[in-house]
Amino acid sequence: MTFDFFEILLLSAIQGISEFIPVSSSAHLFLVSDIYNFKVQSLVTDIGLHLGSLLAIITYFHSDLTNIFKNKNLLFLITIGSIPVIIVGAILYQTNLISYLRNIEIIAWTTLIFAILLYFADKVKVNKKLNAKLDFKTIFIIGCFQILALIPGVSRSGIVITAGRFLEFNRYDSTKISFYLSIPVIAGASFLGLKDLHNESTDFNFMIILTIFLSYIFSYFTIKYFLIFVKKFDLKLFVIYRILLSILLFSIIYF
Repeated sequence: MTFDFFEILLLSAIQGISEFIPVSSSAHLFLVSDIYNFKVQSLVTDIGLHLGSLLAIITYFHSDLTNIFKNKNLLFLITIGSIPVIIVGAILYQTNLISYLRNIEIIAWTTLIFAILLYFADKVKVNKKLNAKLDFKTIFIIGCFQILALIPGVSRSGIVITAGRFLEFNRYDSTKISFYLSIPVIAGASFLGLKDLHNESTDFNFMIILTIFLSYIFSYFTIKYFLIFVKKFDLKLFVIYRILLSILLFSIIYF
């Protein structure tokens, strides 16, 4: 095999952990791959990373998903909340405009700006319950916020949690909304690349299996423990991390 196991392990860890906490997986994958000039970072690797995360969230929320498919209203709402980012994401992908957003300066600024937004959102008084107050207007607003996650550094989970907190949902319910909405988004991202998978070599086919497995493991445990975390603690830890990361990136760019 020609690939480096350490690279696969590190990329899987970054994807699995950062996909579900408010720090931006796309930004971290871009930065680490760019800094270390990873050889295995490719379309097929990205597919494997996303598929691992998708399988993890389906596995963890299998009971919830069964109930969602029985609850036509909730299924409808999740669909509505996913449509804006899927449409805009597909346009950016087809036109290749997404590539212009992947640079360290944009990541630095979005990391800082959306850290500040997350900080203030997390101070909003809780006034709504997920089962009682999630309606068409609310999920559509959250879905529109989710479009911003197409910009590296924003964080899909981060912007959905931020929107949920501004709309007066508690941290746990905001996080669950983020997880529910991640399923169509991650599935869509995987689908966009799967059509090119058959062109890859046997080595890469084995690599994607390993990538899926490792990404699944990291994703599953991140989902589990992040849900425990948001029940007990606020989100200052992630705000501080994002601010420190932005300062580091600014120092690289401007000094």
